[in-house]
Amino acid sequence: MSEIKENGFENSVPGGASQPVSDSSPMDGEYHFKGEFSEKVYTDAHYVPADENTVPPRYYTPPQKPVKEPRPKKSGSGFMKLVAVALVCALLGGMGGAALMGVRVSDRLEALEAALAEHEEKALLTTSNGITAAYEQPAPEGGISPAAIYEMACKQVVGISSEITYTNFFGMSSSSAVTGSGFILTDDGYILTNYHVIENAYASNSTVTVITHEGERYDASIVGFEPDNDVAVLKIEAEGLTPAVLGDSDEMRVGDMLYAVGNPLGELEFTMTIGYVSALDRLINTEANTDAINMFQLDAAINSGNSGGPVYNSMGEVIGVATAKYSSSGVEGLGFAIPINDAASIAVDLITKGYVTGKAYMGISLDNRYNSMYSQYYGMPIGAYVASVDEGSCAEKAGIQTGDIITQLGDSVVESYNDLKSAIKQFSAGDTTELVLYRAGESMTLTITFDEAQPEPAQREQ
Repeated sequence: MSEIKENGFENSVPGGASQPVSDSSPMDGEYHFKGEFSEKVYTDAHYVPADENTVPPRYYTPPQKPVKEPRPKKSGSGFMKLVAVALVCALLGGMGGAALMGVRVSDRLEALEAALAEHEEKALLTTSNGITAAYEQPAPEGGISPAAIYEMACKQVVGISSEITYTNFFGMSSSSAVTGSGFILTDDGYILTNYHVIENAYASNSTVTVITHEGERYDASIVGFEPDNDVAVLKIEAEGLTPAVLGDSDEMRVGDMLYAVGNPLGELEFTMTIGYVSALDRLINTEANTDAINMFQLDAAINSGNSGGPVYNSMGEVIGVATAKYSSSGVEGLGFAIPINDAASIAVDLITKGYVTGKAYMGISLDNRYNSMYSQYYGMPIGAYVASVDEGSCAEKAGIQTGDIITQLGDSVVESYNDLKSAIKQFSAGDTTELVLYRAGESMTLTITFDEAQPEPAQREQ
């Protein structure tokens, strides 16, 4: 039976069966997304290195025009000579009138050329080295240029890698490199990244290496992590680093331009992609983390290896942590990032306390098999089915009992196991709210004051 105390309750299945573990290899570079009915997959783009590409390049060759053969000359006649003489005379006669008209046309052409020259002088910008350019990339209103953001990001973004050993299908030991991204929080070496980037290294006690843009390599220690929100903090022994400036993700609006910088596929280091905020407040479930995480959606390209890297706004401030991309046939531009306000708050607790403080905890375990099919069969409302209640917990004090079905917590309607887990995240330890539950054919309202979730012993030692 697995326990998720940070979320306020256990994930329990009658009979003591624990939840299934992903059967995908942790080294395959894939990140999975669980939809409502079927499993989706976060996958790498179909990138093929040039030295492995066996398909010859295709070039466009314009069609060759056929060579025209010269026509045979026809012999002249006396009649044609007479016509030519008449035309010459007519032209000479019209030259006098054309001369006057030509002066007027010439004046108009000169005026037009002068106007065009003045327009080009305003449109063309001359760079510092004297090269004339037809345009220059403008900076966003009130912001800085994308080129300046990238130059700044190269001082703040780092690559994160670890070589882990695992047992393959045939029972043999193998090793593989796991790569990701991160960014510098402080000038003395605290670094923020995703938990899933260092999860396997932590489990196997492998060395985590941080690489800067200049190629400097540092062994990093894991300061702490928060799996429920996919956030981790590392520490390297260095001084004088360039920390990122954190923005306010609450000020984001759909349509704002943003820039993601990271190391896609672990080999395309310090790649910048540009896009827009596509949507806010998406609750995203992944196979690596069954808890729904609040993220914002973006259409800047994000691939495996980008995870943990920063997402900048047009002011060069970090407003998110690139975390996942949904990839499927016919689907493009669905990336997700953790808002920096959420990630930074967690990072401060991890640095100062070693775990996230103030998380609400109910002290119950749930049967996540209870769904709409069960509710229809037994004639009960849909909700979160309570499998057990911890002795002395705030749930017991509130009057919650085994067999209750929680249908609402605060203002959040609860229709599933995940709905309740997401609703609890809206509260802090010590908060008081009302919950609605169904028991023995009746609906009742109780008042609960949340306990504080405590870290697992292994995490507290970090």
